[in-house]
Amino acid sequence: MNSRKNVDVLLFDVNETLLDITCLEPFFARVFDDSAVLRNWFAELVLYSQAITVSGLYQPFGQLAVGTLKMVAANHQREISEQDLEEFKSLMGNLPPHPDARPALTRLKAAGFQLATLTNSPPTASPTLLEKAGLSDFFTHQISVDEVGVFKPHPKTYQHSAKQLGVPLSKICLVACHLWDTLGAQAAGCSAAFITRPNNNLLLVDNVPQPDFVAQDLNDFADQIIGG
Repeated sequence: MNSRKNVDVLLFDVNETLLDITCLEPFFARVFDDSAVLRNWFAELVLYSQAITVSGLYQPFGQLAVGTLKMVAANHQREISEQDLEEFKSLMGNLPPHPDARPALTRLKAAGFQLATLTNSPPTASPTLLEKAGLSDFFTHQISVDEVGVFKPHPKTYQHSAKQLGVPLSKICLVACHLWDTLGAQAAGCSAAFITRPNNNLLLVDNVPQPDFVAQDLNDFADQIIGG
């Protein structure tokens, strides 16, 4: 598509799309002697969130994040102390925004799009992650999968978002740097924009839908959809 036609709402993923998880690298470098274990942990977290959903179970994403960290530590024969866990939780609760987030959101809001978020993370008391990152005021709705008890990319998460936003799925473009998220949104009836942040790439397989937009960052996406 590569056009803003029919798109009224831009629904943003939060973790890694808007907020930068690479701030966790020093923690993983200290605990595992390898900052790249961050990617191993995050991939396992996504895998088990989806496995739990398929199995008909549910636990909040933060609890899964800690449990997955302990599992990865056991896989690497490393000990995770209570102090390590407290540091990890603190870092997870204070993820900084990507440098492109604020300028791109400013442009997209000025262009007339309604902006909202859909995250696997549960709601938290104020100040929220987005409040701490200085991004909260851009969004009319901050939606959590916790409200439906399944994780993305289950169709219920996108359907619930459309209901909360009061628009049909066809009017929503999901913006995410995870292809499993854009695939889920497209299967549910949304359009999708894929942000190719590091360690996130296209899956070029027959009969797998490609995103409507592919952009190297949020500013590139804003150029495309506003220009389109």
